[in-house]
Amino acid sequence: MSRYCSLVLHAHVPWVRNPEVDRCLEEDWLFGAIAECYVPLLDTLYQLREDEVPMHLTINMSPPLLYMLRDRLMTRRALAYFDRTIKLCADEVERGESTGFGELAKFYLDRFQSLREIYVDKFNCDLVGAFADLHESGDIELTASAATHGVLPLLMKVPESVTSQIKVGLSEFEKAFGFRAKGFWLPECAFAPALSHLLVNEGIEWTLVEQHGLTHVNNGKKIFPHRPAKTVDGLRVFSRDNDASQHVWNAEEGYPADPRYRDFFRDIGIEAPMNLLAEYLDGSEIRRFTGLKFFRRTGRAMDKKELYDLNLANQALEENSVHFVNSRGAQLASLESQGIEQPIVVCAFDASLFGHWWFEGVEFLNRVFRKGVERTDFKFITPGAYDAIATNLPEAMPVSSSWGEGGFFETWMSDNNNWINADLYERGTKLCRMVQTHQESRDGMSQDRAEHRERCLRQLTRDLLMAQASDWGFLLNNEASQEFAGSRIKDYLKAFDEVWGICTSFGDLEPLDGLEKRYPIFPDIEWDLFKPGVLV
Repeated sequence: MSRYCSLVLHAHVPWVRNPEVDRCLEEDWLFGAIAECYVPLLDTLYQLREDEVPMHLTINMSPPLLYMLRDRLMTRRALAYFDRTIKLCADEVERGESTGFGELAKFYLDRFQSLREIYVDKFNCDLVGAFADLHESGDIELTASAATHGVLPLLMKVPESVTSQIKVGLSEFEKAFGFRAKGFWLPECAFAPALSHLLVNEGIEWTLVEQHGLTHVNNGKKIFPHRPAKTVDGLRVFSRDNDASQHVWNAEEGYPADPRYRDFFRDIGIEAPMNLLAEYLDGSEIRRFTGLKFFRRTGRAMDKKELYDLNLANQALEENSVHFVNSRGAQLASLESQGIEQPIVVCAFDASLFGHWWFEGVEFLNRVFRKGVERTDFKFITPGAYDAIATNLPEAMPVSSSWGEGGFFETWMSDNNNWINADLYERGTKLCRMVQTHQESRDGMSQDRAEHRERCLRQLTRDLLMAQASDWGFLLNNEASQEFAGSRIKDYLKAFDEVWGICTSFGDLEPLDGLEKRYPIFPDIEWDLFKPGVLV
């Protein structure tokens, strides 16, 4: 068989850990992803493995997500999130006669109780270990990503920023999973030609770009996106198939738009009277999504939604999963008839689409893989496995591109956020100079002074990496999240400037204690990551 389809999921949540308060709205982004996406997905994948159904799914998990999933504080708070939600479900069951939502509330109560049990008893609250187990059994492929989800092409003015993002990302992946990754997810699918040799220098064998990243090269439309390219550096570059991905991704015209599926926005946390949410919100006046949604999409009018019907949703799932698998079969047969050798269709998505944004998405994947077993004309494969058998790959260098709006980097260069890039460049340049200065003067320093400066340099590196996350710029374009994103990026830049003063004056290190406790990510980071000398 020489026709292939690859499904790739990118799992990422920005650093939202906030130990200063008992509850914060942004931490619910993580807990919602755990409850609605990661636990249901893992449970489904384990069931597929038990049933001996091959999956060959590729999953990437960003370092901030990896750390928070293994953090004791966040685990305790995730359990509290489950408990709050279960209590809310129980309250809604009691109110069922008056609201008319009793049957659906019971469905949610049973579901969240089951998911909590799976999280605790089946996976021991260790989702990273659960994913690792699936990789070790050969059912999924795990890949690495950049340290804090930085848009690497926009950091290229300070090459050391890019190499640090790559090196730390790979190191954190190896600490979490015990092996060196061969594949690398580019945050925001953002590529620039200069990245090719930087990735290869770190041992990366393959990566993934947007479709136009390859179809826009000379004669690209004749070859791509259904064959990976091989760059002059030897990096193999796959590209997303836009049409196939849009079947699943597009909220207006894709499968999630089906009126029989659950409506994401009609959540009781947004719509229920505040007095009924008082216990759940614990005194807060800020509404938030709870995961309890009683309506289906129905149509565009928010006030004309019909009650969610599991039977109708199951009908839609069967139709959509059949359509997806049949469409890939027909597409791959057509590509092969056009003379394309070993055609591969790569569909890549944010993992949170499945279960969170598209409630039925995890079950969709379940049905797609089970239907894939019945196919004799194509099979699912991971990019890494395809790379091992691919022959005669065309040589090409992808053009600069991303999956942001417009296909390039406009999302992170808008009037709302372009100031970030200048601030990151200024501090990156300063950090490079300081590392070089310390390298040159270190031998003449006392041990105490050398250790003082190196501890500062480690914290400066952490602060800068955290400030480089693409999430802050993206969220600054969203009015609802501007305050949070603005405060986060300014906090990191302020911390950098404070530590810079301590570093240059050999001042009191006490402020570092607080920063290290507040942001405990990358505890073993090297002080000289920003040493100059990278050629681009």
